[in-house]
Amino acid sequence: MGKLDGKVAIITGAGSGFGRATTLLFTQEGASVLVVDRDGEGARATIAEVEKNGAGSASLFVADVTRSANVAAMVRAAVERFGKLDILYNNAGIGGTLSPASMMDEDTWDAVLATNLKSVFLGAKYAFPELEKNGGGVILNTASVAGVVASPGFAAYGASKAGVIHLTKILALEGAALNIRVNAICPGWSWTPLVARGVGAAFPGAEEQIKQMLAKTAPMNRLIEPEEVAKLALYLASDDAASITGVAHIIDGGISAGRLQPM
Repeated sequence: MGKLDGKVAIITGAGSGFGRATTLLFTQEGASVLVVDRDGEGARATIAEVEKNGAGSASLFVADVTRSANVAAMVRAAVERFGKLDILYNNAGIGGTLSPASMMDEDTWDAVLATNLKSVFLGAKYAFPELEKNGGGVILNTASVAGVVASPGFAAYGASKAGVIHLTKILALEGAALNIRVNAICPGWSWTPLVARGVGAAFPGAEEQIKQMLAKTAPMNRLIEPEEVAKLALYLASDDAASITGVAHIIDGGISAGRLQPM
């Protein structure tokens, strides 16, 4: 018996990275998942992996989650296809351009805040009524250790993820009386396609050196695997976490604990 048997979930940004890993795990645990991404090809590849595993059910929905009409349609699609909604995982995100705030263009700021923060607001806005109809449910939001620990060059990304953490707390308070739990997941560095496109593309041909450099930012000296984030998401979405809400759950190999100092 799976931890999510009979549950219906929406996972955004499910075409790769944390979203794909979580989709695969949720379906293995018995959930039906609406696989949402603006990259239809990536989302179809995720669904192909679900079908290959032969567990759970997955359905495609291509959407731009920065647009209200798309998000409203996404929630309607989940209910129409699967009959209800139990879990929303607001995972879609972008990194933007690494640069000092004084050199960042306004379009980059707007795009990062819209994708990383506005989409979480929109997801909650349209999911809350359906979760309430269902007697409650779970919302998960992908934040980042960058929303907890400040780093130069991450003005838009860091601000967006800090906003996700605070919005998560507000939503948790608003959802408590409705039996809607809301939590954030704050990963450290992971070699997802988002990181490969951003950091990796800036240094072509140096992928292994970049991975080693990013791993060394963590006291545990390793990257976070998407499957580890998926396991945390599963725990938070399941009844095992029935009393946990309004918390930013950090999974970063120790980055946020402080700097390693020589003895």
